[in-house]
Amino acid sequence: MSYNTTKDILPHAIEITELKKSFGNNHVINGFNLTVKSQENVAVLGQSGSGKSVFIKCVIGLVKADSGSIKVFGKDILKLKQAELDQVRTKMGFLFQSNALYDSMTVRENLEFPLRRLRMNQSQKETDKQVEEALEDVGLLNTIDLMPAELSGGMKKRISIARTLINRPQIILYDEPTTGLDPITSREINELMNQVHEKYKTSSIIISHDLSCIHRTADRIILLKDGINYTEGSFDQLKTSTDPWVNAFFNT
Repeated sequence: MSYNTTKDILPHAIEITELKKSFGNNHVINGFNLTVKSQENVAVLGQSGSGKSVFIKCVIGLVKADSGSIKVFGKDILKLKQAELDQVRTKMGFLFQSNALYDSMTVRENLEFPLRRLRMNQSQKETDKQVEEALEDVGLLNTIDLMPAELSGGMKKRISIARTLINRPQIILYDEPTTGLDPITSREINELMNQVHEKYKTSSIIISHDLSCIHRTADRIILLKDGINYTEGSFDQLKTSTDPWVNAFFNT
């Protein structure tokens, strides 16, 4: 799989300013700010129910933010029409926490699905090539004709990453990529995320409460508290913080 690593590259892949999202009186995101540099991996860490998943779904446009700005490669997705938003999304990959594979489709068909939506004029030969390359990237070409029910949890996660890669995104959003996996499989997924980043020079936001995952994959960590960017830094900087609330995350 070949990526264009120069086209559309700006100093900042994502710029989020004063983002707000409420559900009734519940102010989940309350003025959140974040800049993700080109080719940077940023992890967002917070307590359960702190709004991490709502935040990342706002970034991809699955949840409509109430106000603020979410610029992806310089375009504010909150101001785009649907067709324009869909075009920006072609540069973004989203890894669902639940994997979101279609149970009634084979692995091959799951990977073909996004291609058929976005590349309707593409030949079957080219589609087959992209599917096989994506599966080779995650080390699971031998599963191409299996059903999701025949896969282990770790294999499903790898297939989900392959499907995320299929349209060659420049940004990948990971929602709890290691949830529900045993420690060995989690470590394998962390290594795969790093391999994807190194090979394709992607920018990423990683939502996780798994300290091992963010330690191994993140260049920078954001702590989400009360709907804002409470503090940020490297893993080592936050682990040695004297702030009791921060310290509780890293030294339990």
